[in-house]
Amino acid sequence: MNRHVGWLIVIILLCLFAGWVSLPDTQGIHWDSNNDGEVDVVLDVRQSLGLDLVGGLRVLLEAELPPGSFTAADLQQAANNVARRVNALGVTEPTVQVQGSNRILVELPGITDREQAIETIQQTAALEFVDFSGLGGQAQQFVGRRILTTQQVIIQQQREAAAAAEGISSTPEAAEPEVPPAVNPLTGQPFETIMTGADLQAAVAQTEFGNWFISFELTPNGAAIFGPFTQSHIGQPLALVLDGVVLSAPVIEARLDTGGVIQGTFTEQEAKQLALQLRSGALPIPLRVESAETVGATLGQESVNLSIRAGVIGVVVVLLFMLIYYRVPGIAANLALLVFILLNFAIFKLIPITLTLPAITGFLISIGTAVDGNILIFERIKEEMRAGSDLDSALEVGFNRAWQSIRDSNFSTIIICGILFMFGQTPGASIVAGFAVTLALGLIVNLFTAVIVTRTFLHLIVALLRRPIQQRAWLLGV
Repeated sequence: MNRHVGWLIVIILLCLFAGWVSLPDTQGIHWDSNNDGEVDVVLDVRQSLGLDLVGGLRVLLEAELPPGSFTAADLQQAANNVARRVNALGVTEPTVQVQGSNRILVELPGITDREQAIETIQQTAALEFVDFSGLGGQAQQFVGRRILTTQQVIIQQQREAAAAAEGISSTPEAAEPEVPPAVNPLTGQPFETIMTGADLQAAVAQTEFGNWFISFELTPNGAAIFGPFTQSHIGQPLALVLDGVVLSAPVIEARLDTGGVIQGTFTEQEAKQLALQLRSGALPIPLRVESAETVGATLGQESVNLSIRAGVIGVVVVLLFMLIYYRVPGIAANLALLVFILLNFAIFKLIPITLTLPAITGFLISIGTAVDGNILIFERIKEEMRAGSDLDSALEVGFNRAWQSIRDSNFSTIIICGILFMFGQTPGASIVAGFAVTLALGLIVNLFTAVIVTRTFLHLIVALLRRPIQQRAWLLGV
């Protein structure tokens, strides 16, 4: 009995914590432990809803290059890079899907800053390391100016070929006159690009004395290019160029094999966004926004209301069935089922799980599996009682022998959920992954509630009502 009282205390503490987490206004635990003005996140709690429930942004991107100039692998790589950028925006379950031979569909649930999202997704973040050898003091005159590089010439030729293939004039419409990009004053030709951002392995925004900069590391291929070049050009300026604009032109002071820093007049947001774009990989294909629309949540809210109504009705029916058919054990099962639901709600916010309609469906199905485990236990107890076992022996044998069936059935379903989750990683199939995750979590929680929680409640109820139960076997459903 002491063991069951101990488990009861644990269950009560878990329910109190889960109830606090599940409250709509709970944001977690945050405080400034060092009094340095920066809030430390000890426990972050948030509810994430999918595009079909909360609305968001749907963006259709189209390649600017002609179909024959890139492969399907290039388009998929661009989609993967976009997905990494989207995840860093704080979207937990985006949909990034290749459509046709030259389009990428991006769905961002809950995104409110439309312009920033589009800019982060679309911008190529074409970082170039450009040779400024021989310019000496003139190099600083180009900082902040747009220059023409050999890499940009290649990209422009590809875009012109794409425009010609589509029958579109590559000549821009009459607008405000633009200052032509500067060329190398020593040669009259475009500046030579030594290396691009494709050879970056990592990029992190950092600050020192209030100045923000980006620290970067190179891939082995980048190191093979950058190391020998910097060694042979010590004392010469090297330009760091982003999307054609010179960020800085530092003088090479030593051989650089592993990486360096990108300096400029960055704000915190600009530095973090640039670092995100660089470490997500420069898009191998220039993309333009074909369409961008804000998806309203009206239909989603209606679906949520219907799902909640169906879930509540289903739970009430299950509770009534367990109470009427199993009587006293049904009381324990109903209490365990309420604990099961509360724990799942808390887990959804702690991870957090993005709730879409399929994810909610997976959770509702897991409620059925939770009840199924209790039915196996209670039927086994009834068999032992009919065979002449005393009450305590029937309870012990019922839980012990039903455990193997509960374990095997749940594990087999969890394996299926794992397979569904792996297939759900395919672009456009993330809703399948959401269904698999919520169902698997429910099955795992069920292994705890169906055995430990139900056992604890049933033993305590039997201890309180032992005499009436022994005199009236029908209270156990026998």
